[in-house]
Order: sequence, then C-alpha cells, then structure tokens
Amino acid sequence: MRKLLLVLVLGGPMGGCVGMQSAPVPQAARLSSEVLTLTLSDGTVCRARWAEAGGAGRFEDCGPGFGYAVDVVENPNILRQLFTGLTGALGAEGVVPPMAEVVITDATGRDHVFVSPPPVEG
Repeated sequence: MRKLLLVLVLGGPMGGCVGMQSAPVPQAARLSSEVLTLTLSDGTVCRARWAEAGGAGRFEDCGPGFGYAVDVVENPNILRQLFTGLTGALGAEGVVPPMAEVVITDATGRDHVFVSPPPVEG
C-alpha cells in the first residue's frame, strides 16, 4: 500500500508532464551565399533561399512557422576582406559564406538572434 501511495504521489505530477510537448526552438542558423539553414531543437533542418528573397522572408513548411531576416556585414575586418578577395580571384566565388546577423522570429513573435558563421570557441 505504501508503494502504491508513493507512486501516486511522486508519479502523478510527473506523469502529466510526459504528454506535454513544447514547440521546437531554433538552435542554430548558418548561411551559404544563397541558402539559410535553420536547425530546430527537435532535429528538424529547414532551408530558405535568403539571397533570392532579398534577405527576409518565411521558412515554408518548417515547424510552427518561422520568419527570418539576414543583415549582412558589408565591411568585415581586413583579413576577411583579403581572404574573400583571394578566393574570388582563384575562381571560388561564393565559397566563403557572408558574415551576417540572422534573426529568426517564431510564431509567438519572439526573436532568436544568431551570427553566421558562428563564433569559434577556444
């Protein structure tokens, strides 16, 4: 009887939480020269052609609905400018992804801000 009571007391409140699921949350955003890739907390990967859309738009068929805005850094540091120029001169135009701030807006209007490429952790 004590075991049953203990299970009901401890398991009762916890049991109700098992069925509740929250909406997936943006975890990472990465840019290529043409495509924005969004990774959600449930493992879903969504893609949008941000450059064609002019830097802002919505992900189609992705979770509960996410908007995006890409703000490209026009004048990155001198080393990045030299590297980008060198890759372009070697015929590898578009290989180096742009530096940008990416704002993902979820269905509730909450903004999730990312930088791309992501910072290197040392």
